Amino acid sequence: MIELNPVSKGIWEAPVEAKSGMLVPARILSSEALIAGIDQAVVDQITNVACLPGIQRYALCMPDAHRGYGFPIGGVAAFDANDGVISPGGIGFDINCGMRIIRTNLTVAEVRPRLEPLIEELFNTVPSGVGSRGFIPLNKEEFRKVMTDGARWCMARGYADDDDLDKTESGGCVEGADPDAVSDQAKKRGVDQMGTLGSGNHYLEIEFLDDGGLHDPDTGNAFGVDRAGQVVIAIHCGSRGLGHQIATDYLRLFVANASKYSLKLRDRELAAAPIHSADGQAYYSAMACAANSAYANRQVITSQVRKAFERIFGLSWEKLGLNTIYDVAHNIARFEKYSIDGKAKRVLVHRKGATRSFGPQNPEVPAAYRGVGQPVIVGGSMESGSALFAGTAVSESDYFGSTLHGSGRVMSRTQALSKIRGDRLKSDLAERGIIVKTGHLKGLAEEAGFAYKNIDDVAAAVDSLGISSLVARFHPLACIKG
Repeated sequence: MIELNPVSKGIWEAPVEAKSGMLVPARILSSEALIAGIDQAVVDQITNVACLPGIQRYALCMPDAHRGYGFPIGGVAAFDANDGVISPGGIGFDINCGMRIIRTNLTVAEVRPRLEPLIEELFNTVPSGVGSRGFIPLNKEEFRKVMTDGARWCMARGYADDDDLDKTESGGCVEGADPDAVSDQAKKRGVDQMGTLGSGNHYLEIEFLDDGGLHDPDTGNAFGVDRAGQVVIAIHCGSRGLGHQIATDYLRLFVANASKYSLKLRDRELAAAPIHSADGQAYYSAMACAANSAYANRQVITSQVRKAFERIFGLSWEKLGLNTIYDVAHNIARFEKYSIDGKAKRVLVHRKGATRSFGPQNPEVPAAYRGVGQPVIVGGSMESGSALFAGTAVSESDYFGSTLHGSGRVMSRTQALSKIRGDRLKSDLAERGIIVKTGHLKGLAEEAGFAYKNIDDVAAAVDSLGISSLVARFHPLACIKG
């Protein structure tokens, strides 16, 4: 069992001596309350990550960390762009699973009387569930454009405006995408899924800001969140079958070619390739295709949400104020520059169940937010709602511009199913004023609130460390689960 040593308030470390082969320390960012419940599997996984070639400074875990495939969920690692590796396990199967939050001019008092027809309209407008198919017919050539252009493809086809792209991480397009690096099987799985939520922990949720929920009024005002009762929409989904198949394909390839690169793997789930190898470059290009598809997917869903609100409220979405606050990825690898040992270094930052948290004046932050920092969206459970943070300079200087992405699970889906039935959970939520629509009651039970860490606990952990600053807390009104 690996011991974690307290370094300072909120930081625990496994030193390089903790495990043979570690190149850097492994650090877990947490709190006294949360660290006590950390799974030893998380410690094992993040110390394995610390053994990967080219890793810089630390292998990091965020407060929402729990066991994942290879990397823990909540894992962050930066690799030297010249001598490091790229690992699908450090990105995840649902490439660019991410979150978008949309503001409105509406209040909870205005929405609640129309809530049931509204959630019914959204449920019928945004396909959800395992194997769900979108309403946009794409041929092979058009799908290639989605993979290379991302949200820009949406702009060209009337599903987005300039402001949507401006308020999406990297303008909704990762450069370097090459559809020829994507297998036919992956393309087949993704081509019919544009504008769909999928299943598992993905959701579309109507939330509101209650009294006392606005923690930083000045930053909230910059983000367009400025009054108690204000309604927002949260969207959580990713690249669906396309990303899953890309991860599967390249994990298989990397395992088969491990000896070619003389990589000694502590865990087959950490299969990797040198960034500048042919395999590493191909995977990055394929990953970018999936990331772009995910940006486009959330944008198409946004367009559908706007249409649903227009039909129910009889006003244009512009008058209703349905503007994107931000869209951020939390399963991705990106080339970025940081000061390491006093020198600027280009690294490939893997974020798995973690998001960017760029501070004020960073040129990657939309101009409208550059004075306060990047919006950071943290999803909770369907019983707890979401939190909105702002990125900080501390995150950039100390943690590769990263922070947490959500509450983080505390029990498996199987464990959750043993404790409650989906129909009972749905009725319990209804009694508490939360409407849930789903086509899969078993999946609903898997996502019960008690299966997740308390969002306020993980929010407090990052806020106290200064890696992102709490702006607002939203509570659920209605939720669509796949």
